[in-house]
Amino acid sequence: MAKTFFIVNPIAGGGKAGELVPIIRQAMAEVEIQYDLAITRGPGDAVDIAKRGLGAGYEVLVAVGGDGTINEVARGILEADRGRLGILPSGTGNDLARSLGIDLDPIKAIDTIVNGTVRYIDVGFVNDRIFLNIASIGFDAETVMNTEKIKKRIRSNIAYVIGVIITLLGFKDKRVELDIDGIKIDGKITLIAIGNGRYYGGGLKILPMAIPDDGYFYICIVNRIARLKLLFLFPTIFKGRHIEIRKYVEVYRAKTVRVKTIDEAYLNIDGEVYDIEGETLFTMNDKKLPIITN
Repeated sequence: MAKTFFIVNPIAGGGKAGELVPIIRQAMAEVEIQYDLAITRGPGDAVDIAKRGLGAGYEVLVAVGGDGTINEVARGILEADRGRLGILPSGTGNDLARSLGIDLDPIKAIDTIVNGTVRYIDVGFVNDRIFLNIASIGFDAETVMNTEKIKKRIRSNIAYVIGVIITLLGFKDKRVELDIDGIKIDGKITLIAIGNGRYYGGGLKILPMAIPDDGYFYICIVNRIARLKLLFLFPTIFKGRHIEIRKYVEVYRAKTVRVKTIDEAYLNIDGEVYDIEGETLFTMNDKKLPIITN
């Protein structure tokens, strides 16, 4: 059986991930698999721990945390060019797990890690940063920033809804120039989401058409829209019905996307937000990431 190494981000999900340590130990004591466990101490630590685990002969590296923790463990696997990724979802959103059909129940997720099959999923790049699920610019990126502030007081998915409302009050549409596999778009948008996964924001089905292993990005653009109309559009995203509203929403499939932001903007990569300026390049990497799913 594959040697398994759990990498735990203790603060993910408001401390939920750290609380899973005894559950992991109990579950793994019942199977004949050699395993170990390490706790991260800060941002970027999971990348180095993953590489050390691979160097010590572990074959399956399990990210215990949210999408940010998964991103870091995946970076370690890709940079080392060996190993397989397991996911024990325990963040606030757990959107990549949703996209891949991994159960959010920890016992069921551990069973998938032990008995699941390997699926090779696409790896996207934003400039030199990898992402596995969704990257976005515009309204949703600013919503994530506001939500992170709210989560310091409220530890539940309602924090995202409050973040949406706060963002609605102050958001300004972004002027962008886009090149989507040669298709040129120039104008003001409310948001653009690019990715391999279907969900973000704790269950919003922003890219319902996405396939994580077909070698393509899927793109959703919400064009400039009045705030009140956006408020009515927002609930349709939970079931992916927003893509039917073609007056405001456009969808594409592509391998390369260039986004030039004219206005000040932020970039959300798998739940982590960065300032951006000028051109941002989204490219599909040739490498695939081996990940254990059902």
